[in-house]
Amino acid sequence: MDFESSARVRELGSELWDFLLTRVLPAEAEYEAYRHAAGPDDHTVPPVVERLKTEARSRGLWNLFLPSESGLAQVEYAALAEISGWSMELLPEAMNCQAPDTGNMETLHLFATDAQKDQWLAPLLDGTIRSAFAMTEPAVASSDATNIECLIRREGDEYVINGHKWWASGANDPRCTLLIVMGKTDPDAHAHRQQSMVIVPKDTPGVTVVRSTTVFGRQDQHGHAEILFENVRVPVANLLGEEGGGFTIAQARLGPGRIHHCMRAIGAAERALAMMVDRAKSRVAFGSPLSDQGMVQDAIARSRVEIEETRLLTLKAAWLMDTKGAKAAALEVAAIKISAPSMALRVIDRAIQVHGGLGVSDDIPLARMWGWHRALRVFDGPDEVHLRSLARAELKRDHMAGPRWLS
Repeated sequence: MDFESSARVRELGSELWDFLLTRVLPAEAEYEAYRHAAGPDDHTVPPVVERLKTEARSRGLWNLFLPSESGLAQVEYAALAEISGWSMELLPEAMNCQAPDTGNMETLHLFATDAQKDQWLAPLLDGTIRSAFAMTEPAVASSDATNIECLIRREGDEYVINGHKWWASGANDPRCTLLIVMGKTDPDAHAHRQQSMVIVPKDTPGVTVVRSTTVFGRQDQHGHAEILFENVRVPVANLLGEEGGGFTIAQARLGPGRIHHCMRAIGAAERALAMMVDRAKSRVAFGSPLSDQGMVQDAIARSRVEIEETRLLTLKAAWLMDTKGAKAAALEVAAIKISAPSMALRVIDRAIQVHGGLGVSDDIPLARMWGWHRALRVFDGPDEVHLRSLARAELKRDHMAGPRWLS
């Protein structure tokens, strides 16, 4: 495995790091001020975001997540995604590399027809619209996608959709015009061939965005929508891929996205560690800086070790996806989806502790960072699902046949 950064990645990384330090981090206060003035139920985009998007594009920091656009391998983009995790609300979107649009663009790139790409993928790549992915449902355990109850019934040249979705992240943003909806087209088929995905314009009659669900009491700017689909009609031409292919599409969509989430989590942990170190060196208690305290030194050292461990495992998953494909990387992707959010939570928690009362306030970003990464243990597959996959693989493997890397 070779994780050496290419000259292009080093160049992009230097550009991105400068953009973070000189433009993005200073803009966080303006972003938060707009959100505070607008109120928690407002989902309009703060103007600073569009200004940052324009600059990122001019710097060549645009659509880096998609190999067909950027020419970057997953292991190359991983290093850049880590930097974007330093500013969760601003930097990924400034680069047009924000979830769920990245997953939706990946899906459209892989499975959309040329007409669908012209209508939906092109404006998403251009950053002029946003999108949402409607899979999770409140009435069933959606960690098992075979439970989905939303029905997509064909009537002539149309699909009729009836269902109740939630956690359709991004759908409350007024720029969101596209929903990718997963539902059952054939409830009697094999469990993994019942589901299909269809493109649903958000303004289609029968689509009702009920509300945005909070995360630990906070409203995300883009929202996490609860949506009702009541006799929603779309052309059959809006089908993605083939009927019964929804489960396969979902797996293809989630693999790279999980790597991106994990690398951003590492970036957030790096920022938390930097804040912890700065606070420990500058804050005096009992006659000396906190950095003189053995317990604080232990927190700093443990954080560095855990970050490095998680980064190496994540880079391995990205390298496997590049060299052997998504299927070969599935277990490593499951492993990082377990380890990265938990690692970030531990590091952020230590940083909060070193900051004391300031750490749990909204005067600094640590509390918000903790809430997001706690949620990351649930979305894109909860820890338990990935642990189950790893355990099953280990139980099936012949451990006396040699290390996995020999096969």
